[in-house]
Amino acid sequence: MSGIKKLAGQTMWYGVPTIASRFLGYLMNMALPFFIAMPEKTADLVQVYTIIPFLNVLYAYGLETAYFRFSQTHDKQKLYNTLSLSLLFSSIFFTVVLLLSKDLLVSAADLNNHPDYVLWMIAIIAVDNLNTLPFAKLRQENRPKRYAFARVAGIVVNVCVVIFFMGVIPKILESNPAHFLGNFYSPGFGLGYYLLGNLCGSLFTLLVLSKEIKQVKIRFDFTLWKEVMRYSAPLIIVGLGGMINDVLSRLIYRHVVDLPQNQADHELGIFANIFRIALLITIMIQAFRMAAEPFFFNKSGDENAQKTYARVMKFFVIACCFMFLFIGLFLDVFRWIFLTFANPSWTEGLEVVPFLALGNIFLGIYYNLSVWYKLTNKNSYGALITIGGAILTIALNILLIPVLHYTGAAIATFSCYLFMMICSYLLGQKFYPVPYPVKKLTAYLVLSVGIYFLHMGLIKLVPDSLAFSLGSGFVLFVLFTWFVSRIEAKELARLPVVGKYFIK
Repeated sequence: MSGIKKLAGQTMWYGVPTIASRFLGYLMNMALPFFIAMPEKTADLVQVYTIIPFLNVLYAYGLETAYFRFSQTHDKQKLYNTLSLSLLFSSIFFTVVLLLSKDLLVSAADLNNHPDYVLWMIAIIAVDNLNTLPFAKLRQENRPKRYAFARVAGIVVNVCVVIFFMGVIPKILESNPAHFLGNFYSPGFGLGYYLLGNLCGSLFTLLVLSKEIKQVKIRFDFTLWKEVMRYSAPLIIVGLGGMINDVLSRLIYRHVVDLPQNQADHELGIFANIFRIALLITIMIQAFRMAAEPFFFNKSGDENAQKTYARVMKFFVIACCFMFLFIGLFLDVFRWIFLTFANPSWTEGLEVVPFLALGNIFLGIYYNLSVWYKLTNKNSYGALITIGGAILTIALNILLIPVLHYTGAAIATFSCYLFMMICSYLLGQKFYPVPYPVKKLTAYLVLSVGIYFLHMGLIKLVPDSLAFSLGSGFVLFVLFTWFVSRIEAKELARLPVVGKYFIK
């Protein structure tokens, strides 16, 4: 159990800054309905933040995971030097290529109204990827406090810049148009200040990590680099495929939906807003991954490693079930916020959110399962699974978006992650068997979905009552908590702090 305790503690340390930074960024994105009255005005910004993850995969080309893998068997300083220099020169190369391809990117992404967004995007990606290995080094060395500080500091700067330019300066200029701050503000730049804030946050993070960056020595081991590249090459395919599965629906939405441009932009803005709410689960998954990836590699040599992985999966799925119910049972809170403080148009499509949230749970389980091919050096299987998911995603998006619009995009996402989860489990049990409690985990997921549908039926009995919706949701949430605590009492009794409240 000590391994689980350590993982839980590290997840908290990595999770708090990740959740804090993601949640601050999430709140900033959720503020879009309050800054911008009509969803279609956000379409170009959505497009930019859809492209960034794709390019991040190319810039990083699997070096983060490779660093964790090879730090177990190679000299850490030599590895850090080699990979850092590789990342620096490749980042310069990719940045030059993107700058030369600026016009092509503007046309392909349909950003003709905001071509400057592409330049901001390239700058953000270049700086962010220079932070990749310093952050990986902190994680591998189990230094979560410094990791937390760097993460939170960057996002605080990001948020402050956005609030200053989109909230503070416009208010000041309303009452005093001659104020000197008007020299630094352009109303026409609009949502571009989101990108400016992002870049400022990334640069500040780079400054905070300067100590780790200064530890890089100009020493490059070409033999080691070739070995790492053989390992990480399939991870590029995994990463690109993963991005296709994650963001393709938003990237191609305006091109495949059969609607006038303004209406297509409107639906894209709505769909991005739906995704933001479902991403509450992804925030938790990301926090878990920050601690889990180095943990899995460090534990791989233990005698009972597979049993530890199985127990980690159980707690992970239980946590995901709670997050799914939190989103599904209290969805009317988001509806009330948008109706009360923003344009009612932003309430469209909220019924799709639980569907996307469940799909994201499958993605989280897949990430958990992926330990088998990373530990056994069978990354090519991970690439094949991801390619299969990408093909399914592309086909379903092209087929379903013209017919079902953003509901079709949600179905494509759900189906893709379900497919990848099942494939990874079946192959993993063949090459690296882990005794996952499949029946129990399936029962928890089915019960969570059943509780959500029960709540949907109950609120139809008393329509348009926020109090009844919240009250019934709270009761069902408490009942699920009680049920899990009874079933898992022995496991929970072994946890620190809360264990004393459970009978062994």
